[in-house]
Amino acid sequence: MELRLLVTFEKVATVLSFTRAAAELAYAQSSVTSQVRALEASLGVELFERLGSRIRLTEAGERLLPYARQIIDLADEARAAVTATDEPAGTIAVGTVESLTSYRLPPLLELFHHRYPKVQLTLRPTLGDATLRALREGTFDLGLLLERETRHEGLESEVLGEEPLVLVAAPGHPLAGRRGLTAAELAAVGLVGTEPGCAYRDLFEAELGPWSPAFLEFGTIEASKRGVAAGLGIALLPRITVSGELASGALTALDWEPPFTLFTQIAWRRGKRLPAHVRLFVEQLRRLVSESPGSP
Repeated sequence: MELRLLVTFEKVATVLSFTRAAAELAYAQSSVTSQVRALEASLGVELFERLGSRIRLTEAGERLLPYARQIIDLADEARAAVTATDEPAGTIAVGTVESLTSYRLPPLLELFHHRYPKVQLTLRPTLGDATLRALREGTFDLGLLLERETRHEGLESEVLGEEPLVLVAAPGHPLAGRRGLTAAELAAVGLVGTEPGCAYRDLFEAELGPWSPAFLEFGTIEASKRGVAAGLGIALLPRITVSGELASGALTALDWEPPFTLFTQIAWRRGKRLPAHVRLFVEQLRRLVSESPGSP
């Protein structure tokens, strides 16, 4: 079996589209089709069922896929081993969310910029479901998640710690200083939130249930904080993102504890052999998160 045929097969099997696989591999669609057919001919089995405009793996294709991924990963590892220098090098595509990118990752990015300049980091801001999908499809090498669930189908994940959340308001807000706030009381005032799909926004909205009014949506955490400070509503945010404003008095914490817990996690596709420079990133991330002020 030729490696290039396995690479093409793995991509088609992951995205379940000859057209999309061709685009991601920078091939003509006819080349992808002919390579899959060549692999099928060499094995004497059909690997995909063609169902009109859709495809799915046959039983033989399902059996081959984990072996193809192992072979591809081993080939990448062998290539890295024979070309390796003492200095870590390579690319890492990381799917991550704004709160982690802006408030937890800067020390790590600075470390890699100065100490490991041959490691090229690409951060892709995505919400949780999109990150999980991209990891399964092989688009991202790693994913940084802020989720309630800690097990994800088809992925290996490691919990770095609990991420504390806090409900904040402007100091002069009517709920500031009130004790034992209820969901009904929270829903009776304006709510500021990030976009739908953000784990803590969605969980907060579900908790308010039938009382939940429409959120005044802001595109970023920074914009959300400014909206809250201007008295436009209250917002549930990771504590690390508002620690400066709470310390300065620009925002105040309300007396409400979320009945759910989110965890900062790092994830990668199950069965994927992480290259040395990717393992280095994971190790340094563990260390810096555990040592950082306000760490989970």
